[in-house]
Amino acid sequence: MRISEVKSTSREQRIAPHTHIKGLGLNDEGRAYQQADGFVGQSSAREAGGIVVDLIKSKKMAGRALLLAGAPGTGKTAIALAIAQELGPKVPFCPMVGSEVYSSEVKKTEVLMENFRRAIGLRIKEIKEVYEGEVLELTPEETENPLGGYGKTLSHVTIGLKTVKGIKTLKLDPSIYESIQKEKVTVGDVIYIEANTGAVKRVGRSDAYATEFDLEADEYVPLPKGEVHKKKEIVQDVTLNDLDIANARPQGGQDIMSMMGQLLKPKKTEITDKLRKEINKVVNKYIDQGIAELVPGVLFIDEVHLLDIECFTYLNKALESTISPIVIFATNRGMCQVRGTEDIIAPHGIPVDLLDRILIIRTLPYTLDDIRAIVQIRARIEGLDLSEDALNYMAESGVKTSLRYVIQLLSPASILARTNGRENITLDDLKEVDDLFYDAKSSAKILAEYQARYVS
Repeated sequence: MRISEVKSTSREQRIAPHTHIKGLGLNDEGRAYQQADGFVGQSSAREAGGIVVDLIKSKKMAGRALLLAGAPGTGKTAIALAIAQELGPKVPFCPMVGSEVYSSEVKKTEVLMENFRRAIGLRIKEIKEVYEGEVLELTPEETENPLGGYGKTLSHVTIGLKTVKGIKTLKLDPSIYESIQKEKVTVGDVIYIEANTGAVKRVGRSDAYATEFDLEADEYVPLPKGEVHKKKEIVQDVTLNDLDIANARPQGGQDIMSMMGQLLKPKKTEITDKLRKEINKVVNKYIDQGIAELVPGVLFIDEVHLLDIECFTYLNKALESTISPIVIFATNRGMCQVRGTEDIIAPHGIPVDLLDRILIIRTLPYTLDDIRAIVQIRARIEGLDLSEDALNYMAESGVKTSLRYVIQLLSPASILARTNGRENITLDDLKEVDDLFYDAKSSAKILAEYQARYVS
């Protein structure tokens, strides 16, 4: 009998083009290291990005815009993602592409406004009566079905909670057990249950289990202090778009969206300017009372030249709003026609009146050493072994073609190496793959030579 182990793939992370980017790679003085946090080169652009991060954190950048301009493959998207990494998970970061606004169902300006409000966070602080502690016991109790038959129904749930000061056993309603299941709570997790609403929140895994080999634990937290039953400041993070949707389609629930949903009583309404103004009024009222704090995030619009004159006019107005995120544009175009016009030629395809509001960061082509270092990082991230001459060949090829092209050669070259019974990628593997595939420049050259053979 043959027994083989089945390898789990549930925790395997997809390797995306910018998986290696972990931050801007700056020192304490805001100067860029030549190579850090997955970044190589682009020192000036990264240092400018660091200043932008400081402005966002100090809330002095709201309503302003930034443009990352440079040739294709010079790290524009990487810098935007690095800014998001530096800001942390609590600051909203909403990426989109210029072409997303063109839809037969929704107006272009509506798509822009939806993304604008998705990039604006609201941090709400409330003092609530809660039961908090480490879960010691979680036992659902069943009873005979009152309607008869063979099935059983859930009568209540017994849960034991432990803090530094003591242990308490609670008997919970079956509806709360549904919330516990949604949060995927298990014994050893630290949770809190709101006394008034029954809402359940998983805080993390108890640090008493920190020595165990637990891949599923997202964060270890200390055992809560004080009694199990107490008053606690609860912080909830939502976006303005979450509030828009909750009020447009009010539903019963246990969180802040349901509370804000009491603004309007109709069962279903569209997200109109009137509704958004009403939500803004309540948000401003909460901010004035000190209950809530506005967290301006980042809206990243890649390929901004794909927007048309109507969108640019709308952006001009939106950037002047009192509630507005920082907007980061990215483009690889030079002087070109503004979409939606017949004769307006402008830098980057953006109207001059909008360009006046924008800080522009330029990204420069990578040098031979930069490309070599980036290829090395990508190979390490993808778990590939490159020989020294193969690495040099890719760096030289990257200067002649593009960084994106040579990085794309890594995967097919690794497949070719494995086919030949090797784990490491050699120069011969890369040359063979390079002969099989064409880069953009080579393809354009062939098209020009054999233009007569193609259908025009």
